Amino acid sequence: MAVTTLDQKIALIIIDLQKGLVSLPTVHPTAEVVKQASTLADAFRRHGLPVVLVNVAGAPPGRTEQAPRLGARPDGWTDLVPELRQQPGDHTVTKRTAGAFTNTDLEAYLKGESVTQVVVAGVATSMGVEATARHARDLGFNVTLALDAMTDTNLDAHTNSIAHIFPRLGESGTTLDIIDLLAKRGA
Repeated sequence: MAVTTLDQKIALIIIDLQKGLVSLPTVHPTAEVVKQASTLADAFRRHGLPVVLVNVAGAPPGRTEQAPRLGARPDGWTDLVPELRQQPGDHTVTKRTAGAFTNTDLEAYLKGESVTQVVVAGVATSMGVEATARHARDLGFNVTLALDAMTDTNLDAHTNSIAHIFPRLGESGTTLDIIDLLAKRGA
């Protein structure tokens, strides 16, 4: 379903746009994804709405059939990309799981801000973005996914999330769709 409306109290959650991950090969150029996510962050800040910047600093323990493709992590690997123009009022979350809610303060922060809807963007579509969107929906938040502000390392996984998973979790739209609705809601 295309994005139709935005709640009065909405937050933007940007997943894992950090130096160590944006350098990986992806199905869409990460420079464009970062540009769209940064545009969204600027718009949310202009409207006085919460911006949450998430990075990943590890992984949960346990066996998987596919080993992580991340080798040694150089200094600065978890640093958010400077294009996001992190502001003192932005809320930051460091996670060690696919989703941004597990074992973090994200739910408490959003509820403390009276947020009822989240817009989710970032990498990877089928992991961090999808896991965060699923958890947000399970917690009762309305979910909107910014499709041009996300990408994945696997085209099939990216396409599956967008075509089959996201329509069950919320509404989807482009950065421009979301910014237009922000402008209309504030008018």
